[in-house]
Amino acid sequence: WGLREGDQGNHLISFHPMGGESSSKYFHDAQWLDFNMWQTGHSTANNTSFNAIRNDYAKTPIKPIIDGEPIYEDHPNSFRKDEQGHSVAADVRKLLYWNLFGGAFGNTYGHHAVWQMWEEGRKPVNFPLMPWYEAINQPGAAQMQYGRWLIESRPFFTRIPSDDVLAAHEVTPSAVPGAGAYRFAATRDTDGTYAMVYVPVGRSFEVNMDVIKGEDVMAWWYNPRNGHADNIGLFKNTGKQRFNPPSPGEHLDWILVLDDASKAYPKPGQR
Repeated sequence: WGLREGDQGNHLISFHPMGGESSSKYFHDAQWLDFNMWQTGHSTANNTSFNAIRNDYAKTPIKPIIDGEPIYEDHPNSFRKDEQGHSVAADVRKLLYWNLFGGAFGNTYGHHAVWQMWEEGRKPVNFPLMPWYEAINQPGAAQMQYGRWLIESRPFFTRIPSDDVLAAHEVTPSAVPGAGAYRFAATRDTDGTYAMVYVPVGRSFEVNMDVIKGEDVMAWWYNPRNGHADNIGLFKNTGKQRFNPPSPGEHLDWILVLDDASKAYPKPGQR
């Protein structure tokens, strides 16, 4: 309460927990806690982050949630470099969209060499791959902005996590919505004017078109690697519709954007 009294409440307060935990475990009902924070930690092998964010999003009393420490770029996966190698840009992108589409109000980014400001002559912590002045140019850092561009190009305050966008495959763990590293994630606005699906791996999938209220749906592919969007046509808003990512394969993630055509929204990511 000292901080709040000293600055007349001008700073928000949260708590950074240990790996795999949330501030909600200890302080969710505390009046001083303005928003919850997860530390999902440094593993790419599962969708812990997505589920963690969704769980805190659903708690009462309602409080905003953010992942304060998802996996850093070029970090040893699960701290086991010899068995699992280091993370790459695709790993931090996936956590970004899992978090945003799962209900988080934002996302954090880190690089394993930058947090410790490692360079030749300094003692390394946990096997950094390059000096900090090279790490600041790694692709994942620049790609974080494309998530913001996308979210801010559509109505923001009506957006909710929404798996009902996805038409579940009969083999849901290995198909759609998927499980582990291949978990698809969807979001939409409560007014039914748009929906988005994060596609972490190049698999064909179906969406329930009726999540959009307009008669016609404008569809786009948004590339989270470069922030570019391509229009893929106008679809009748009936039944289910199958979509195929433009370039199937590992680490070639995509975002499908569906708009009520009558809203004439700009190209996804347009600022």
